[in-house]
Parts: sequence; structure tokens; C-alpha cells
Amino acid sequence: MSRKTILHMLTPLRQMSPFDVNMALDAGYDSVMAYTDVTLADVGNLVQDAIFSRPPDAGVATGIFLAGKDAPVALDMLNAARKAMVPPFAISVFADPAGSFTTAAAMVAKVEKALAKYHDRKLKDTRIAIFGATGVVGYCTAVIAAEHGAKVTIVGHDGMERVKTLAASMKARFNVTVDPVDGSTEPRKKSILQEAQVVLAAAKAGVQVLSMTQLKAATALLVAADVNAVPPAGIEGLKVNANGEPLNATNAVGIGALSIGNIKYKTQAGLFEQMIKAKKPVIYDFRDAFTLARDLAK
Repeated sequence: MSRKTILHMLTPLRQMSPFDVNMALDAGYDSVMAYTDVTLADVGNLVQDAIFSRPPDAGVATGIFLAGKDAPVALDMLNAARKAMVPPFAISVFADPAGSFTTAAAMVAKVEKALAKYHDRKLKDTRIAIFGATGVVGYCTAVIAAEHGAKVTIVGHDGMERVKTLAASMKARFNVTVDPVDGSTEPRKKSILQEAQVVLAAAKAGVQVLSMTQLKAATALLVAADVNAVPPAGIEGLKVNANGEPLNATNAVGIGALSIGNIKYKTQAGLFEQMIKAKKPVIYDFRDAFTLARDLAK
């Protein structure tokens, strides 16, 4: 008997992202239901409502998508969903708050490819500075890069307090070490750039975090990437469609938001498709997104 594929989309926000709804339906789900203002305490009951309403062999046709705008909250919800399973009753779960998990995965995958293609090196031991690191994309990007051996610095545009807290969170959750630094002044930002081999801009849309003048200090820079597609660019002079072209005022190559977005889109769609086609329930977070993004970026 063929059963309908159903995706329940949960968000702590007051509305679900139309982007995510469209992606899920285009990937092939028969039905998508949105649940808003969902708290961590709600997740277990919602998951169990979903698993017990269908027989165990239909669990793979049922999915949970976790949205929102906060990486740690989404990860906590994912853990709550996992704990709510009662074998043999289980369903698939995919967390991607604000599309950040797949965006971060795509960004690191594109950087990894550029490092190999243009500089014959890997992520391991590469010095990566992340600007806009307090956002959800920056958080996941830092963890992915650190898990693959990069020496990651997360830059606090407003001082040390928030990045220091985030670094502690990454250590506690994933046992990765990242270096929080203060980038709130011009001299401090210049010092960071002088050491960086890769610069990632993950700040909010429409905010320039690095100017051409500042980039001139980045004499060791190999790759620069920016996820901001809204003018002005997060990195001055980096075009949104850049895909390994030389970056003015530096010896580096640039990767723009549209190049990253192309892999992000394919990664999110691909994970939805994998959920639909899976033979048994699966659970995906940003590390699974990176596994797929690496294949897509080749």
C-alpha cells in the first residue's frame, strides 16, 4: 500500500517560511503542514502525535522539519524530537532554521573546493576568520569548519561577550575549539585580517563588514566568501555571482552569495528528497547537509 508523504513543519516563530514550504512541496512531499509558535516543550507531544497516528511501517513517509532563526534552539528541538521516538514508531527529522544549516554547509563546501582548486590545500589547518559569527549561519559555519580541522576565529563586531559565549556553546555541544576575538575596532579587525587565509562574511543582509581598504591588510588571504546577496556586499568588491574569480586588492579568489545559494538550494532540496526516498527514518542536521553539499560542489 502506497501512503501519502506528510511533512510537519515546526517553528518557534509566528509564521513558517514560504521558502521552506515551497522547497518541501517541490521536493515531492504530498502534504505539508505548518505549526507556528512552537516551543521546545511542545516538540515531544507533536512528534508522538505524528508517530502514533500511522503504523510503524509508515513512519518513513512522515517527516518533521524544524525551522526558526536560532541554531541552538533548532538543535535542542531536534534532540527533543529524537527522544520522543518510541521504537518501532519513528519518523524522519530535518533541522534547517532560516535555511542556515544548508547555507553554512554550502559555504564551507564551496570554500573547500576553492582551496583545493586554486591553492592545493584542504580545510585542515587553514586559518578561517568568520565575520557575522553571532548569527545562525556563522555559528554552523564555524562548527563545520572546526570539525574538519580548520583553525577557526569567530569575530565579534560588538566586542567579546557574545562570541565568547558562542565559542563555549560550540565546545560544549560539539567538542570543537574556536577562537573568539574582538573585531569592534579598525586596528583589531586589521590584525585579524593579517592572519586570515580564509575570510567568511555571514552578517545580516545589506551590511558591509569588510571594505576594500581593510582587505588590503589581508596579505595571507586565499579565499573570501560572502552569503549576503543584498547590496551592499558583505565584502566590498565581491560580486554575488563570483565563483573563484580573483578578488580585487587581494591575492585571493572570491565566492559570492549566488554561487553559495545554488549549492544551498540543491542541498536543501536534496535532503528533502532523501527523506522521501529513505527506507527507514533519518535525522539530518548541518553536518549531514555538509556531506551532501560537498558532493554537489564538486
